[in-house]
Amino acid sequence: MTTKLTLTIEQDVIKLAKAYAQGKGRSLSELIESYLKTLTTKAPDDSEVSLRVKKLSGSIKLSKGFDYKKSLQDELSKKYSK
Repeated sequence: MTTKLTLTIEQDVIKLAKAYAQGKGRSLSELIESYLKTLTTKAPDDSEVSLRVKKLSGSIKLSKGFDYKKSLQDELSKKYSK
């Protein structure tokens, strides 16, 4: 069941949001509802990790012994040592 909701939002924000929604082929109401669902949906174990992030778990296969901290450090060194 849907219910009408009245919000007070700055006019320029509404204009930008409507343009964004139109570009995505969705209504502003759909975008706001989706955002509120994302904010209020918690993982089954009540952790701070959203369900969307939990679904990504396991989607990348890493080799045994992969050291993500070292990899991150190496990539950051490359990026900022120029």
